Amino acid sequence: MNSKKLKIIVIGSSGTIGKEVANNLEESGHEVIRVSRSSGDFNADIQDKNSLEKLFESVGSFDAVANAAGDVKFDSLESFTDADFEFSFGSKLMGQINIVRTALPFINDNGSFTLISGILTDEPIAGGILASTVNSAIEGFVKASSYELPRNIRINCISPTVLEEAKSYHPFFPGFIPVEAWKVAKAYEKSIAGVFNGRIIKV
Repeated sequence: MNSKKLKIIVIGSSGTIGKEVANNLEESGHEVIRVSRSSGDFNADIQDKNSLEKLFESVGSFDAVANAAGDVKFDSLESFTDADFEFSFGSKLMGQINIVRTALPFINDNGSFTLISGILTDEPIAGGILASTVNSAIEGFVKASSYELPRNIRINCISPTVLEEAKSYHPFFPGFIPVEAWKVAKAYEKSIAGVFNGRIIKV
């Protein structure tokens, strides 16, 4: 059983999921470094690779990265612009891929990455084409890269449904059963402290 105290970077720590992840990991006895665009222990923007490089250089060695950041645009297929695609791919997809790429020189042996996708991979909604596309791509990246990460480093992905706390989104998810953010945070803990690799953990 892994009861070791880990040094964990939580990116997106000011958001609903990220805050719960950081709090839960701290309560479990781990050292948590909170990162967001404008608050926390360090600031970084996952759309900016240079920003990520500066973050990991500043933190130094660590055991895990838990990411809860990444945005996509919602609209109809006919209304999406090139800029909408560029933003969504640059944020939630390439942003997360670049977290892994830039963190590799700094993460300790036997470390782990936990990224985020979402239920729209499997259950699309109206206006969610970009979210479904990006989520599917990040899950593919996680599955494939799990075979190639060096030094026994693991990678998993959390796929939550709509959050109970995100009341404004509920009308866009008719018939979906919302999940509380603390349950999503427990899935992150399972990914980080467990032995899973290349898994899509659905919540």
